[in-house]
Amino acid sequence: MTDERVHRRTYAVDMAAPADVVYGLIADTTQWPLFVPPSIHVERLDFDGICDRFQMWVTANGTVKSWLSHRTLDPRARRIDFHHEVPAAPAASLGGSWTVQALGADRSRLTLDHDFTVAGDRPEDVQWVEQATDTNSRAELARLKECAERWTRLESLLLSFEESVRVKGPAELVYDFLYGIGDWPGRVPHVLRADVAEEQTGVQIVRMDTVSAAGTAQTTEAVRLCFPHALRIVHKQTATPVLLEAHTGEWSVIPDETGVTAVAQHNVLLREEAIEPVLGRGTGIAEARTHVRELLGAQSSTVLNLAKQRAESAIRTL
Repeated sequence: MTDERVHRRTYAVDMAAPADVVYGLIADTTQWPLFVPPSIHVERLDFDGICDRFQMWVTANGTVKSWLSHRTLDPRARRIDFHHEVPAAPAASLGGSWTVQALGADRSRLTLDHDFTVAGDRPEDVQWVEQATDTNSRAELARLKECAERWTRLESLLLSFEESVRVKGPAELVYDFLYGIGDWPGRVPHVLRADVAEEQTGVQIVRMDTVSAAGTAQTTEAVRLCFPHALRIVHKQTATPVLLEAHTGEWSVIPDETGVTAVAQHNVLLREEAIEPVLGRGTGIAEARTHVRELLGAQSSTVLNLAKQRAESAIRTL
């Protein structure tokens, strides 16, 4: 027997969007980093259309947490049940459900239920989980409401693309350059400052000042998850430029028989109401897509080519 008590929380929001649209937003966990603010990265492990198993990284009370999660999807009932197979401390167990109720042709209610236990029911640990659950759940529902209510334009506000270069040099040296973001000021022209904290191994918190080719300066913050054995760095901006509602991506280094391909991949959700204030009166989504694609593409290509230069220079030196 234990002293653990089940704690329950319920959150709900009404949306001016069809129930099937809302269900679609919560059903695909791979898109959560764009639609759910606390979500940093989702690594799907198994999915058969009904059962979804994945590793998730999120921000919670100012820290980065990770857990292994399992979900069961019921699209007919528009219900998704979930539980954490390996919950993040201090939670001993955590589960719940998402349900979508149709309130009319273009209105629906999204409800999120949580239940959790804490080992020994220690008050300070219960308070920590309650605070994280409350803060994250409210942020999740607010962003999902915003996205769902733009359902007729949402696809045009989403943008994914990548840049790549071929490198005739060691994959590890390419990765080391991408990992060493704290050394980019003075090496990468558009990076003015990069403050990096890595309190957890492989989890970088980066605050960066950059400048565009037009001379516009901006400050961003990001979480970077570094996987050196896989030669991957997954990242999400937690403080974005005004034009971007959300921005995620990945640096990857892919060796093959003839060399290495270094890839920068980006996923963006545009902030529609910022388009005219940033780009000028009369501009629209199409112009914003082009602007973001060119800006991020050019910056990524610069970084990739500098990583290529470093790796190939090391080979020539040897």
